[in-house]
Amino acid sequence: MPSLLNAVVCLDCGQHMAPDPLPAVCDQCGSPWLDAQYDYARAAAAWHGSLNARATSLWRYGELLPVAPRGAISMSEGWTPLIPAVGLGRELGHVGLFVKDERRLPTASFKDRQAALTVTHLAQQGIDECVIASTGNKAAAYAAFCARAGIRLWVFLTSSVPAEKLRELALYGAEVVKIAGSYDQAKQIAQDFAARRDLYYDPGANSLLGRESFKTIAYEIAEQLARMVPGSTLWHAPDWYVQAVSGGIGPLGVWKGFTELWQMGLIDRVPRLALVQSAGCAPMVAAWEAGHEVAEPVSPQTRISVLATGDPGRAYPLLREACLATGGTMIAVADGEAFRAMRRLARVEGISMEPAAAVAFAGLEHLVAGGVIASTETVIVNCSGHTFPAEKHILEDQFVLDLEFAETEPGPGHVQMAEGLGAAFERLDEQVTTIVVIDDNPQDSRLIRRLLQAHKSYRVFEVNDPRDGLDIVRQRRPDLVVLDLMMPDLDGFTLLAMLKNDPDVAHIPVVVVSAKTLTPADRARLEGVAESLWQKGSFNTRDLVEHVVSALGGSLGETPPELTLASEGQVAATSKESIAPEPPPPREIVVIDDERRDARLIRRLLEATGRYRVTEAYDGESGWAAILRQRPALVVTDLMLPDISGEALLERLRADARTRDIPVVVLTAKDLRRDERERLLGQIISLFQKATLDRQALIASVDETLGER
Repeated sequence: MPSLLNAVVCLDCGQHMAPDPLPAVCDQCGSPWLDAQYDYARAAAAWHGSLNARATSLWRYGELLPVAPRGAISMSEGWTPLIPAVGLGRELGHVGLFVKDERRLPTASFKDRQAALTVTHLAQQGIDECVIASTGNKAAAYAAFCARAGIRLWVFLTSSVPAEKLRELALYGAEVVKIAGSYDQAKQIAQDFAARRDLYYDPGANSLLGRESFKTIAYEIAEQLARMVPGSTLWHAPDWYVQAVSGGIGPLGVWKGFTELWQMGLIDRVPRLALVQSAGCAPMVAAWEAGHEVAEPVSPQTRISVLATGDPGRAYPLLREACLATGGTMIAVADGEAFRAMRRLARVEGISMEPAAAVAFAGLEHLVAGGVIASTETVIVNCSGHTFPAEKHILEDQFVLDLEFAETEPGPGHVQMAEGLGAAFERLDEQVTTIVVIDDNPQDSRLIRRLLQAHKSYRVFEVNDPRDGLDIVRQRRPDLVVLDLMMPDLDGFTLLAMLKNDPDVAHIPVVVVSAKTLTPADRARLEGVAESLWQKGSFNTRDLVEHVVSALGGSLGETPPELTLASEGQVAATSKESIAPEPPPPREIVVIDDERRDARLIRRLLEATGRYRVTEAYDGESGWAAILRQRPALVVTDLMLPDISGEALLERLRADARTRDIPVVVLTAKDLRRDERERLLGQIISLFQKATLDRQALIASVDETLGER
């Protein structure tokens, strides 16, 4: 199945370029918006019969893919099921509904197609490190495939991405950088970071490889539908294709796939596209409804982080052209409608999905109810995405880097930047410097970490099991290792030899810090393989830190007084007592309730655990002021407040970038209607009735939310 790619064409100026190697931008105008063209006559001849003999993966369509399948980085991605949605059709009064179940892909999202093609190309080009920006699912896909290919991946995300997704990325070994700003800012910073380090940057919606990979969804649908619709030939096109949209790369690829099938004479029409956005981030829909050719960027206000792309850029005009050409449409649905669609699909079809996929089904309901989609038309809905949590206890700490960068304009919904972009990059350069400390004595490893981090914002991983240390060094590829020699199961000499015999990590400098009295033979074994040798209890701590910083290409500032040891500054046995484990500081919680006895009860319940410090407020405005002042880890609020309603307070919290990620527990005496309860549960983490309050359940809910158990 050799690729029949014969040209790459610029979508802006029409320039034709040779396809090998794939250009990143137009050599005439510099545009990154390129399109792949193939020998479609030969492809049609190859596909005219049947593809049944080929493997059921996206690589079965190799003639119309720009990357040769030799050495593909693959996990059998593609050929996901096409499932008749009989139960949903019955509820909506519609026949001919089908679910394209992209949840069956390796990381449960259709982005696996993009990752498979792109990472295969990177591996074939010998690229071993790359950078992406993502709202979540693309990051998981790239992290998995890069791990399989041995490519180091840097992922830039916003703080709205769920912690479970961040832990999943870290589990794959990706380097995760969390931006305190918008997704569009994350993209800008990721691109600048890649340029500064001369790394490959994945261009997102304008990725030729990405769009080409998503064509395979259209190919599969046309093949699979033909087997399910009586009287069909070997290929059959649906009447409608429905998908939730963020940046737009998915439907751009699907549209091209159907267009190519039609161009080859394999289907008789190109389906109409129905593109659905969250109403809290719908720049495409706003432009479509206004008849505009360009979409104005918006500030995302949706709780569905996967769809929080505020600036669709060039993708919108292309999708607008597709919708106009096919008679399609774009619509927006509220987050609450998506949550209800999630529940409906789980109830009537046994299909659970993430909220981003449910947005498409909520849009389908609108289009069917409004008669836009006729009850007899064949409709395919893309169902992509599960959220699989990665348990905290199987990951080392500090798997996420936080980079404070946000919009500079003051006012509601904005965060005042304390430093400029240049300073943020300087801090990021320091944060991405990684050190692994391997010492079976946690007090010693903690001391070294604290000494280093007192001077620099290095990421320091403490590992107290040598085998785990070997694992983390191989996965994280740190800039430096600090190693003890006397450890159980695997001593430092053997571990050091294993590191130096591994070509992937042999270049990493290793500083030995050990209590072992070294014999001449020991020193001979370490000669030439250890960066330096330090005897516990007989060196100045500042000298060690200065040596490490210097080895990493930096310089040292003043030693903080609290970390300056005795006049000789030696690490002795007594120093371990000075760093005995300290209990973590109590987490801040704000309780808002005009019934002072209730507020006091909640404060006493939570503070009795020793894990929380509670601030009481007795009306909405003073509660809001306390939230801005304390920046709490969690808010507990009543709904019936004397000045503003609890619902209004929740809206204010979610609209402000400083507070939108704070979890909220509602404790109320109000008798809630079913629709009020459902609306609330879309914005909070738990709801308790005062009359039937289970105190232990409340504490357990708070503990679970804040990771205290």
